[in-house]
Amino acid sequence: MAAGGGGNLLLLVATIIGVGVVAQVLSDRFRIPSVLFLIAGGIVMGPILGVITPDSFGNALSAIVGLSVAIIVFEGAFHLHVDKLREAPAAALRLVTVGAVLALVATAAAVHYLLQTGWAIAFLVGSLLVATGPTVISPILEVVPTRSRVEAALETEGIVNDVTAAILAVVIFEAIVSGISGPTELVQHFTERLGIGLLVGAVVAGVLYYALRYVDLSPGNAPKNARLLVLAGALVAYGTADTIATEAGVAAVATAGVLLGNADIPYEDEILDFKGDITLVVLSFVFITLAALLDFDTLRELGARGALVVALIALVIRPALVFLSTVGDRFTRNEKLFMSFVAPRGIIPAAVATLFAIELRAMGMTAAANTLVGTVFLVILATVVFEGGFARQIAQRLDVIPMRILVIGGGKVGRTLAERLQARGEDVVLIENDPEIVEIARNEGFTVHAGDATDTQVLADAGAVNAKVVVAATGDDDVNLLVTQLAESKFDPETVIARANDPDNARAFQELGVEAISSTVATAQSIDDYIERPALSTWMDELGESGDVQEIAVTAADLVGKEIGDLGTSLPDGCLVALVSHDGETEVPSANYTLREGDRITLLGRQDAVREAMEYVHPEER
Repeated sequence: MAAGGGGNLLLLVATIIGVGVVAQVLSDRFRIPSVLFLIAGGIVMGPILGVITPDSFGNALSAIVGLSVAIIVFEGAFHLHVDKLREAPAAALRLVTVGAVLALVATAAAVHYLLQTGWAIAFLVGSLLVATGPTVISPILEVVPTRSRVEAALETEGIVNDVTAAILAVVIFEAIVSGISGPTELVQHFTERLGIGLLVGAVVAGVLYYALRYVDLSPGNAPKNARLLVLAGALVAYGTADTIATEAGVAAVATAGVLLGNADIPYEDEILDFKGDITLVVLSFVFITLAALLDFDTLRELGARGALVVALIALVIRPALVFLSTVGDRFTRNEKLFMSFVAPRGIIPAAVATLFAIELRAMGMTAAANTLVGTVFLVILATVVFEGGFARQIAQRLDVIPMRILVIGGGKVGRTLAERLQARGEDVVLIENDPEIVEIARNEGFTVHAGDATDTQVLADAGAVNAKVVVAATGDDDVNLLVTQLAESKFDPETVIARANDPDNARAFQELGVEAISSTVATAQSIDDYIERPALSTWMDELGESGDVQEIAVTAADLVGKEIGDLGTSLPDGCLVALVSHDGETEVPSANYTLREGDRITLLGRQDAVREAMEYVHPEER
C-alpha cells in the first residue's frame, strides 16, 4: 500500500508513531532495548505487510531523516556532561581517536577483501560502521545499569563518533561521486565541514544561552517557551550548517547540545524531559521507516562472506579497539568485554547508507549501492539483535552490573536512601504498594516496582533473586520485619536491613536475626555528630560525591602478613585504613597490626583513591 494521498500519508505516520510507542512500552516492560522492537515493527510494516514502500514519502524522506537525526544527536549531546566524562577521560579520548581509526581501516579491509569491492566503497562502509551512536547505546544503558566509567565511555564514543563518522562518510562519498582522490583534498573537505559545524553550533548555543538566561520568556509560560526555543535552536543549527556544507549540520547540533548541556541554564529539567519525549517519537519514526525499506534480497546476496564481515567486526575488530583504547585505565577485564560485545550500530549508519544508496543507484552504481546498504544493514541487524537484545544477559554473565539493592518503601526515607545509593553507581529498585507514592517516585526518576513486598512473587519480579542487599524502609515495623524474614528465607541476599520506627522494636528485630536501624536513635546520633563532630558530619554528608568510605575483605597475597605501617606507597594518596575487623572484633589498627587473609578493612578517603585501593586490596574487584 503506497501512501500516495494526504489521508493515507497521515494515517501511515500515525500508525508508525503508534507502533513506536508500543515498542517503547514493551522495552520498559521486558527491560530489552527498544531498538529491537522498533526494527521488528519496521520489518513487519515493510517487507512483510508492504504498508511502507519507497514511494510512501515521495521525495521528503531525506529531509525527514535529516531533521530527525538532528533532534536525536542534539538530545544525546545535551546529556553529555563534562563531570561524567571525567570518569573515563583517557579511554573516551582513545576510543574516538585510535579506536575509531582502527575500526575504519580494519572494517574497510574486511569489506574490500571479503566482498571484493573497491577501496572507496570499502572505506565508505567502514566510516559509517565506526559509529555506535547514542540512539542505540542510551536505550541499552537505561535497562542495563553499569558503572559510571563504562557509561561515560560508551556515551562519549557514541556521540562523538556519530558526528565524525557522518562527516567522514560524506567526504568519502563526495570523493566517489566527484572523483577526488588526493588525501589533501579529503582532509580539507573533512576539516571544512567539522569547522563549519563547530562554529554554527557554538553561535546557536551562545544565542540560546543568552535568551534563556537574560530574556524574559513570559512569567506564566517560561518553561514551555524555553523548551520550544531549544528545540527550534537545534533545528536551526542543523539547517544552517547543512545549507553551508552538507553534513556539517550533525556537527553543529552536537556542538550546540554539548555546550548547552554543560551550561548553567534555567529550566534544564523541563528541557531534558521534553527533549527526551520528542526524541523517543522521532527515533521510533525513523528506525521503523528505515527498517521497513530494507530489501532482504540485498542481504542475501552478501551470503557467507557478508556474515564473515559481521563476525570480524563484532568479534575481532571491536574487542581489539576496546582493549587497545582502555590500556592502563581503570576498567576491569569484564567491563572491557562488555564494551566489546555491546556496541550495536544505529540510526546514523542506517539513515546515511540509505540516502547514499539511492544516489548511487541513480548514477548507475547498483552493485556498489547494494554492497553499501547490504553490509551496513546486516551489521546493524546482527549487532542490534544479538548485542542489543541480549545486552542485559551479557552484562549479567560478565557481572558488570552494579550491586542490585531492593529498597522496600518509596516514602521519603526510601527515596533518600535510593538517591544516595544511585549517586555512587548502585542499581536500586524501589518496591512500593501505594499508587500515589509510586507515581511520585517515578516522577523523581527512580526505578519503581509496584506491588506488596510481603508477597514472595512481588519480590522475585523486582529482582530479589539477584539482589545483594534488601532494605525494608517502610513506616510499618510489622511489614519491615515480615519482608526481611521473607527475603532471608526465600532469596538469601548478602545483607538484609530493617528500619525500626519504634526504638523498642530494634532489639526485638535483632533477637530474631534481623539487622535493624532505629530511626529515633539514628536521628539522635546524627544531631549529636553535628554538635560534637561537625567537620566529620559534613564530610559524611558528601559521601559519593568527593569522598568515600568502603569496607572490603583482604585477599591480595602480597598484603597478607604485612603490617599496616609498612603499606607505605602501596595505597594511593588520599586513602587510609580506618578500621580492621576480624572474627567479629573491630578496632582502629595500630601501625604494627599484621593483616590476615579475610580481614575486613575500612578504607576512607577521596572517592577515586578509595576505589583504586579496593582493587589492590581485593583483586577480584578488577
